[in-house]
Amino acid sequence: MLAILGLSLFYSCNSMDNEPTDSYTDSKFWTSADKAQYVLNMAYNQLYSASKMWSDECLSDNLFEGRSYTDQRMIRDGIADPSTGIFSSEWSDLYSGIKTCHVFLDKIQLVNMDETKKANMIAQIRFIRASLFFRLSNFYGAIPFFTKDITLNESKTVSRTNRSTVIAFIHSELDDIMKDLPKKNDLSFDERGKITKGAACMLQARAYLYDNDWPNVEKYCSYLMNDQATYGTYSLFNSYSGLFLQDNEYNSEIIMDCSYVPATRTWSEMYDMAPLSVGARINSKAPTQSLVNSYLTLDGETIDQSSTYDENNPYVNRDPRLTATVIYDNYDWSGNVNDGTTKKIIYIKPNSAITTDAYSGSNANQTSTGYYVRKYYDPKHEASLASAINIITMRYADVLLMYAEAMNEQGKMTEDIWNETIEPIRARAGFTNSNALNYPSNISQEDMRQIIRRERRCELALEGLRWYDIKRWKAGTTYLNGYVYGAKFAENGSYIRLDNRKFIESRDYLWSVPQSQMDINPNLKPNNSGYAN
Repeated sequence: MLAILGLSLFYSCNSMDNEPTDSYTDSKFWTSADKAQYVLNMAYNQLYSASKMWSDECLSDNLFEGRSYTDQRMIRDGIADPSTGIFSSEWSDLYSGIKTCHVFLDKIQLVNMDETKKANMIAQIRFIRASLFFRLSNFYGAIPFFTKDITLNESKTVSRTNRSTVIAFIHSELDDIMKDLPKKNDLSFDERGKITKGAACMLQARAYLYDNDWPNVEKYCSYLMNDQATYGTYSLFNSYSGLFLQDNEYNSEIIMDCSYVPATRTWSEMYDMAPLSVGARINSKAPTQSLVNSYLTLDGETIDQSSTYDENNPYVNRDPRLTATVIYDNYDWSGNVNDGTTKKIIYIKPNSAITTDAYSGSNANQTSTGYYVRKYYDPKHEASLASAINIITMRYADVLLMYAEAMNEQGKMTEDIWNETIEPIRARAGFTNSNALNYPSNISQEDMRQIIRRERRCELALEGLRWYDIKRWKAGTTYLNGYVYGAKFAENGSYIRLDNRKFIESRDYLWSVPQSQMDINPNLKPNNSGYAN
């Protein structure tokens, strides 16, 4: 069975603050716009969440799960099989969301309401459905694809549709719904967080990006950069670290996010990622040395090239986004986190005078890598570090990075393009050195490619996008093979060494179709390459 209509509560800080009921398939339910809104609320809830973002990060080389042997860790270590739990749970979650969309589209015409508002609600649900199919196709490739609700018996016989057909449908949908979506500028205070033309335009760009369709990436990014009258006004927010705080939600950079509300709807993953001394219980996810090494020095050079890099003081004179993203030994907590503390330092080095957060082995309660997560830590957290910070799913900096990559891949990168994209991103991050900000002339397309890829990693770290970049670059063996390393401490004289990851090019860019689904529906076979049927 693909899925059944899930029942859950959804709250947000826009006008979708209603509780769904449990009778959405009954025609008697569809009697008002408010009741239709209940179902739309549930579809938003099924679209994305903080837990999915952190799960996606654990598929990449940015985070390591050292506390337990999770499904994501099994995937990265090359030992997942068709019965691995996340293959089934992700499939079920996404098809549950798609069923909600199909029920909505089937029943909404029963509702007597303003036709313009109805068209807008239909456009929102079609965006959500397109997003869910996009995520499915990225994980599983060819998938069961249908554009109306199907019966239980039908779900047991449907076959898989080629990914290219699904993606073509997504592109067609997104173009078609834009006329019925508002610009961000047109949303009222209570409507903040709703799907807009800008979000549909960015999803178009992202879908083309994942297929390396550079002319179309350029086209849709250019719309967001240059056609504010049609798509809304977006710009870089003035503070990188400030992007990830409750006080600055819905700022000029945000194109779309996943809404959370204090005391009503929160997420709790930080309880197992932050330092123990600030309220975490254990550490289950920790940044890797690979991520830390990717940040430039303030002179714009890599740590291998810069004369200012000191291996004995590795966090000095580094890209300020490192401090905004990762907590390292001797981290000035009070100076970087406005939570009311004073003179608080995070000590991670083994045998520190204060050992609460100190590394003491890969199986201890503390960090397994010598680092903790800083990005998305909520100074206004509730009990057990529960956070109400919105999870950003689309922001303008990513538009600029996609545009820069598209131009370089087409051989069209120039100083003007650099000054429109990479330079303002670095300036906002806190770089002032001309070598970091100025266009690096006389370099090859390949060298520029690596600069842009590194910039994407540092700017968008821990935002759930890294795995998809590695996948579309076909760079799994480059980034996801070999040992995972953590920090280097003088006490042991070498970098912490963790799992020896294994990436198989012919298998690991796609997930297995869940064994449970193939058992129910043999038409889902053959399985993806490298996995048993």
